[in-house]
Amino acid sequence: MSVDVRVATADDLERWNGYVERSPQGRLWHEREALEVQADHADATLHPLIGFKGQEAVGLFPVFEIDKRFVTTVFSPPPHLRVPYLGPAFLNMGKLKQRKRERRRLAFVDDCMEWIRSELGPKYSHVRTATGFADARPLEWNEYEASPEYTYVVDLERDREDLLLSFSSDARSNVRNADDDAYEITVGGRKEIELIMEQVRNRYESQGVDFRVPDEFVLDLHERAVGGEIRPYTLRVDDEFVGGILAVEYGDTTGRWLGGVRTDTEVDLPTNDLLDWTIMEDGLDRGLAGYDLVGADNRRINRYKAKFNPELRTYYSLEYGSWGMRQAASIYDSVK
Repeated sequence: MSVDVRVATADDLERWNGYVERSPQGRLWHEREALEVQADHADATLHPLIGFKGQEAVGLFPVFEIDKRFVTTVFSPPPHLRVPYLGPAFLNMGKLKQRKRERRRLAFVDDCMEWIRSELGPKYSHVRTATGFADARPLEWNEYEASPEYTYVVDLERDREDLLLSFSSDARSNVRNADDDAYEITVGGRKEIELIMEQVRNRYESQGVDFRVPDEFVLDLHERAVGGEIRPYTLRVDDEFVGGILAVEYGDTTGRWLGGVRTDTEVDLPTNDLLDWTIMEDGLDRGLAGYDLVGADNRRINRYKAKFNPELRTYYSLEYGSWGMRQAASIYDSVK
């Protein structure tokens, strides 16, 4: 089966966001504007690959080329920005029978890999898919080594009380017993993004963890996102900032991206429980289907996330290159 893969033309890019919206793997990170922001802040060259079967689009695969010391590397998403998902996004395959769907998916990935090999010739490559990417074999058959990754998604397609009753007893108690007059949670703008980013950066650095996400990257995404949005939730006590979460909303899902770190402020409030619950309540009000807690691979943090009774979802981290190149791939930061 032949698929025509090319770098998206100007006409393709005009339609790109519509393709992202229709793909089961499409996320805000796949949108044209978000890809441009990622390229700008990763100092990378974006190659937005698109594949067609005749006149019908069958897939998108945005990849970022980064040259380091005369070595070409390819990423999707780019390193250091803690973008949780990217990789291939498929189109117009839902109605196909399994055999034909697999053939078309494989043909698209094969042709993308051939373009990457012939045009870029990377020594190392790393791809992290979105949830909904159920079959890693096409990339494995192209010499990528696949590792499953996990996240939790809270089901929001129920009423408020049913959702709350599904939580662990301590989470329910934290939400129900907090004094509403003791705090205020709002969705802010640039100032709140900067407050959350400063708190996250300080927390990571205090633990000796490298955190390179620039404020300008998040601010640019906040301003340029089209089909979704970055929503900075902050909790204040007596007008003083205590904690916050940057939520990413796209399609029928909102996601817990950055923030929710332990606060050093001494307040007798379950800050993160209240922030997460507010995001979920907003999702219920807005008719969303799920709240992605973004990540379920850290044993310690999982204890917190699991109390919201989420569903486990799988996606993939895929790596290409020689053993030596993989050992040297400290240039790539995990989202965790």
